[in-house]
This record gives sequence, structure tokens and C-alpha cells, in this order.
Amino acid sequence: MGIHFFTGFPGFITSQLIRTVFKKGMTNNVAVVVLSTEIGKAEKESQLILQEYPNCHIEIIKGDITLPNLAISEETIKRVANDITIFWHLAAIYDLAVPRDLAWKVNVHGTSMVNNFVKALPNLQRYMYVSTAYVAGMREGVLLETELLRPTQFKNHYEETKYEAELLVEDLKLQVPLTIIRPGIVRGHSETGETIKFDGPYFFLNMIDRLKSLPFIPYIGKSSATINVVPIDFILNAATFICEEESAEGLTLHLTDPNPHPVQEVYRMMVKEMTGKSPKGRLPLALTRKTMEVKGFRKFLGVEIETLDYLTWNATFDCTQAKEVLKKGNITCADFIATIPIMVKFYNEHKHNKNYHIEIK
Repeated sequence: MGIHFFTGFPGFITSQLIRTVFKKGMTNNVAVVVLSTEIGKAEKESQLILQEYPNCHIEIIKGDITLPNLAISEETIKRVANDITIFWHLAAIYDLAVPRDLAWKVNVHGTSMVNNFVKALPNLQRYMYVSTAYVAGMREGVLLETELLRPTQFKNHYEETKYEAELLVEDLKLQVPLTIIRPGIVRGHSETGETIKFDGPYFFLNMIDRLKSLPFIPYIGKSSATINVVPIDFILNAATFICEEESAEGLTLHLTDPNPHPVQEVYRMMVKEMTGKSPKGRLPLALTRKTMEVKGFRKFLGVEIETLDYLTWNATFDCTQAKEVLKKGNITCADFIATIPIMVKFYNEHKHNKNYHIEIK
């Protein structure tokens, strides 16, 4: 039973993945590379995890994925390299409003450094790279797992740099055993609602909460587009199954909702769950965008302006390969609409806690 090595700790998905591999008995030994500025947070999160799994071990290694050998000391590399069997690369800047230079440094250059590190691991059984379904940029229509085509335009620097990073990992498929997973928009747990950050679909809830005292809440724009949102528990169950599934080696898999709902229907259900009433009227998208160019208004609503780009984006993610692999583990994605009440309940219980809200730029 070898070491599972993670980047992206103490981030929410990485922390939950570690809990999942411990819970499933996949390993009892994990190592994480952590920036020096994050050591304190990493130690606290590690203690919380080990309270749940006292017979397991987490080694916190100071490093930086943007530097050669991830800035890990030679002594540490010699000690752990032979025992690393699964390498999970999750570290990235996920903010839709991230400046390009920062996104490129972490998401692209950082992945290049991680790739070099991974190639030197002698007993690696799987390199799990967490990309995003949104490497497709502005491409529309049916998007395949087997495609990695450069779009004519990206909606933001996050998408652009994750696309460039995935290109680098794709080039490794003939050199190391790897799987690329492309999640949809990740939300909280489908059964508990638990999350640590209100972004993505939670921006809708922020806006609805701030406008709920109005006589009615309007729809935003008009679109037949769907929105692909997946719960964290689906990602955890799928990813940990995939990392040991032989048939997944060398594949790129869309961890997306195979039955996504129209964004207008999702919005309607959120408004109804939050206020008890359905939306009325319609605010033109162009007017909404113009209004949200004012920073004060964005901050009041708790919504990043980049979110609007996804409301009218007409694309669907084909997940044929993922479904074929995941049916072996009987793993399916919970229905988004059906679990909105759980999501809203958790939001309402924690919406006054500033730690859950991201800074609107």
C-alpha cells in the first residue's frame, strides 16, 4: 500500500479526497506539498482529518509547485519518491476573475513542474490530473472527452490556463500511467449540502438572498442553455474509483452531469426554494452585464460578472467514456434539481459566515 501524494492541500476537494481514500482503505499514508504560507492551515486540516482516521498518517511537505522539484528538499524526495504510487494534482487558481499572469504561473507553469516531478517517480501507478470540463472555452455544441481543441476564445483566464495545462498533461500519456478528469462546476455534498466556499452556482443564491425583499425577482436574460453542476460526493467517489481502475488509464473523462438541467429552470427552482415564489418578469442580460460592470453593485449582489458568460453558453458535455468506466463501480451523479433544497438549507445556515464567501473583484 503506497503513498498517495497530493497538491492542492488544504483545499476543500483535496481534503475531502484524502478523507475518501482513508475511508475506502486505499492507503493509510498520504503526503501533501504545501506552500510555506499555508502550513498553519494545512496542519489544522490535517489534525481534523486524523481525528476521523487516527490510524492514518499525513506528511506535510513544504514546497511550491511553480519551482523545480516542487521546491521539495532532496532528502525528502529520496525518502518518499519510491513509495509514491498515486499522484493527485489539484493545485490551481480556480477564480473566474483571476489575473492572467497569476493563473498562468500556477495553472500552466505549475503543472509543467508537477509533470517533471511525476516523470521521475519510479513506482507510479497513476497520475490523476484534475482539469475542468471548461477547457472548451467558447466552443458550443456537443463536447467530447476525446477532444482537446483550441477554441477561438475563452470566457476567462481560468479556462485558458487550464486548457494550456491540460495540453501539457496530454503529452505525458505515452510516458506515464495517467488519467485526466474534467469535472463540471462543483457544488456541495448532495446529501448534506456541505461546502466551504460559496462560488459557482452559489452566486445565484447570493443574488436571490439580497433581492428577496423585492416584490418579485426577475429572470436574468433568456436562454435555452443548460448548466452542468456536479456534487462533491460524485467527484470524490468517481475519482477514487478511477485512480485504481485499469480501464481508465490513458483516458480523459468528463465528470459531468449526464442529465444537466436548463439554467433557467435551475434559477427558477432556486428562487422558489429561497423565497417561496417563482421569478416574474425578465431583466435583459445586456442591461444586467452593464449594471454589474459597477464594482459596488457586483459586491452588493455577491456575484462575479464572469458568471454571466455561462448563462447563455450552449454546450453539452458528452461523458460516454466516464459512464462506461463508472458503471463498473455503480457510481452515478445525483440530480441537481432534486437536491437544491439541501443546497439552499446549507447556504441559509452559513450565509452570514464571511469565511464561506469569496471576495468579489
